[in-house]
Amino acid sequence: MARHLDAPVEYRFAAPFAPDQQERFRRLNPNLSLPILVEGGNALWEADAIACRLSQMVGSDFWRSGDGLPDMIRWLSWAGWNFVRACDMVHFERVTKRRYDLGPTRQDVVDDGLAKLAAAAPILDAHLDGRQWLVGDSVSYADFRMACVMPFQGLAGLPLAQYRNIAAWNARLEEIEAWRSPFAGLDAPELPPVKP
Repeated sequence: MARHLDAPVEYRFAAPFAPDQQERFRRLNPNLSLPILVEGGNALWEADAIACRLSQMVGSDFWRSGDGLPDMIRWLSWAGWNFVRACDMVHFERVTKRRYDLGPTRQDVVDDGLAKLAAAAPILDAHLDGRQWLVGDSVSYADFRMACVMPFQGLAGLPLAQYRNIAAWNARLEEIEAWRSPFAGLDAPELPPVKP
């Protein structure tokens, strides 16, 4: 998102869960999670809050305001509790756990995630029918937030190909350079492989 907005930020690789880094990062974010935006000595954490701030910084309507704000908040909230949540459940069990040796895949969680996805995906697909983007006539943070799981759908085995409007929306997002290659040129280690 920061690249899409051409926001004036400096990117730094961070490993807040590393034992030798926890004390430093706990002062920035008590959750030890990323992303974190440090501005003028203040630390802002949580992706949605940072998206809002970066849009303000550059004077963009990527984070909607005015009449478009309630609709955007609706989709951010719905994504977190429905579509993205369902996809994350499956991705964590099938990908994250295998990548970082976090224990066996829990099939009951995968099944629950897939059931939630089967309920959520048709709603998203229907909303996108005849629309290019979730809110208004241009891409917004709601699209980026909802689609945050899309780059990992293949690895996670998410059954999304059957949804024509979601697939077309994802293809439109892939045309955006900052979405397609968000980490290009950054100094960061490769992710560990996903073990079978």
